[in-house]
Amino acid sequence: MAVAYIGLGSNMGNRKAYIQNALEKLSQSPNIRLLRVASLYESAPWGYLNQEWFINTVAEVETILSPDKLLQVLFHIEKSLERTRDIKWGPRTVDLDILLYDQETINLPQLNVPHPRMHERAFVLVPLAELCPDMILPQGLVRELADKAQAEQDVRKLV
Repeated sequence: MAVAYIGLGSNMGNRKAYIQNALEKLSQSPNIRLLRVASLYESAPWGYLNQEWFINTVAEVETILSPDKLLQVLFHIEKSLERTRDIKWGPRTVDLDILLYDQETINLPQLNVPHPRMHERAFVLVPLAELCPDMILPQGLVRELADKAQAEQDVRKLV
């Protein structure tokens, strides 16, 4: 069994419902067990700025699926929740990304793990730090990376 961390985000329609539906579909997927989910956070858009704010979280899962098979499940969940890919980093009903997969480094055309920009993104680091503050990434300790990113980017915990 591998432990993977999945980043989830939504900024269209009922954002909380899209995140909740994605988590339900993830937990119902064969060969995936949902272990923990961080709190929900609201964050300013990143990359393409002319869009609504996002709701983000990170889920910890256990799976026997290979990274590329897990990615296919995530794409299927996105498609079932009406995700389209019209604008790079643009608005979306739901976005699911493999952030980490065990301690593996994966460089495939469709998948890079650890996620190549996660160390720059407070909306990933803050919920990841909630789950694993002492995790060490190539760029440093998750808690410290999250603190630094949060000082530069607007990320708020939803209550």
